[in-house]
Amino acid sequence: METKLDATLETRENRLVGDALLTIFLLTAVFFVNFVSRIVFGPLLPLIEQEMGLGHGQAGSLFLLISAGYCVVISLSGFVSAKLGHRTTVVLSSWSLAVSLIFVASASNPEQLRVGLLLLGAAAGLYLPSGMATMTGLVDRALWGRAIAVHELAPNLGFVGAPFLVELLCGALSWRGVLIVIGISSAIGGTAFLRWGKGGQSKGTAPSPTSLRTLSKESDFWLMMGIFGLGVGGSLGVYAMLPLFLVTDRGFELTGANSLVGLSRVSSMGMAFVGGWATDRFGPGKTMAAGLILGGMVTCFLGWTSGATLVIAVFLQPALAVCFFPPALAALSRIGPEHARSLTVSLVVPLGFLLGGGGIPAFVGFMGELGRFSLGFSLVGLVMLLSGVATRWLDLGEAKRVNALTQKGCEV
Repeated sequence: METKLDATLETRENRLVGDALLTIFLLTAVFFVNFVSRIVFGPLLPLIEQEMGLGHGQAGSLFLLISAGYCVVISLSGFVSAKLGHRTTVVLSSWSLAVSLIFVASASNPEQLRVGLLLLGAAAGLYLPSGMATMTGLVDRALWGRAIAVHELAPNLGFVGAPFLVELLCGALSWRGVLIVIGISSAIGGTAFLRWGKGGQSKGTAPSPTSLRTLSKESDFWLMMGIFGLGVGGSLGVYAMLPLFLVTDRGFELTGANSLVGLSRVSSMGMAFVGGWATDRFGPGKTMAAGLILGGMVTCFLGWTSGATLVIAVFLQPALAVCFFPPALAALSRIGPEHARSLTVSLVVPLGFLLGGGGIPAFVGFMGELGRFSLGFSLVGLVMLLSGVATRWLDLGEAKRVNALTQKGCEV
């Protein structure tokens, strides 16, 4: 029989769920704009390259600047949120991202463009730790998985939506106008979160020197950093340079190239769940290896195809590459001592993005400058394949878990 106390608690819980749900959607919207602001330069790259007089190598290095700013600030964001609190840090990220996008849009020469992109990456880097802390602080631990799943729709929708957004807006605006629209959207998103979002009153924690020393002695930490970087390179790195490759090396029109790249990412939203299922079924080590090896093989193949075969490869490559992330994030939670595992994520993820989201595009662009775009993609695919083999040297405790389950089964 339901008592008045039960009814009161249920009503309170429902109200909290409603507040939390609105905040999750607001944070997802903020994250979507944050992510699009970093990857939109892939679809815009042929236009920027032409107007600024950049070579393929210089164009590819622009992503390295974004990733460098992002990497440094996300690693140090704990110092900012420790002073300002998570809520203010989310708003600061959105507003500063808006300013940096407008600065990039007003750049009159490559030097100003590079400075603006470095600032853009730095502004974007403030968001993720504080956004995640705000969200998980509002939601019961048992519902974290669902909340994070909604939040993670942002990058997947960003991959699909960015090329189409460029095509939609470029019909009436220049590439500069596209950036201004995204910047205004970022400011609106931050303001909406400030007005209607809940939570985020807690403050962050700055990384301690003791934890850094502990992690630096873990060989798995360094190996996983390289593997994660190549996994990011297979997804974000390839995405960043694919429109430029299709336009300049395969003769696509910009509209066709962006439409193809955008549509090819639709499957990644479903394949991420496949990667999660495989992680639970086979373990993170084996699933990571499979994703990297298969994704690496298709990336190798991508550089040497044309026509219908190229279209198939463009669709297949991201579907396989995205399967890497669920097992990789699960593997990160098993590396290092328990008290330092959050620090493992906060260091490996940004440094992985620096390598995969910055270094890989810069390398592919450099190869394109030499007239070797195809070879650049193939070498990236080869290194991805080799990193899949290298996962066998990660100690993720999977063998111990299997032995324990086997022993338990024998006892029963």
